[in-house]
Amino acid sequence: MTQSIAHIALVVRDYDEAIAFYVGKLGFELVEDTDQPEQDKRWVVVRPRGHGGTSLLLARASSARQETFIGDQAGGRVFLFLQTDDFWRDQAALAEAGITFVREPKHAPYGIVAVFEDLYGNLWDLVQFTDGRP
Repeated sequence: MTQSIAHIALVVRDYDEAIAFYVGKLGFELVEDTDQPEQDKRWVVVRPRGHGGTSLLLARASSARQETFIGDQAGGRVFLFLQTDDFWRDQAALAEAGITFVREPKHAPYGIVAVFEDLYGNLWDLVQFTDGRP
């Protein structure tokens, strides 16, 4: 049996501001943006440029309860891991785009890593694995 995670839903405040951040600042590609008028929603999918893999479904909060989780989907822990083949290139590009790093780059047994936050405050690792991890 072959399985994979196709999408991870990321609760956002607004579709267009989220697209502007993930595509405009992080450099992701916009895979799909389809209106779903019967549900008053859009199906918005973005992913890092490269080989495809798991993508983010940008899901606008549709209730007050869902709004409370915007920016805190992992309770303050690092939530997502952006893997790169060139840490220093991508760290410099993200810093130039105005991305806030909350933990400076460090060498770890598994590679080079720094923590940044997205427009809502979710924490991400920017990581280049050097120990053979996928």
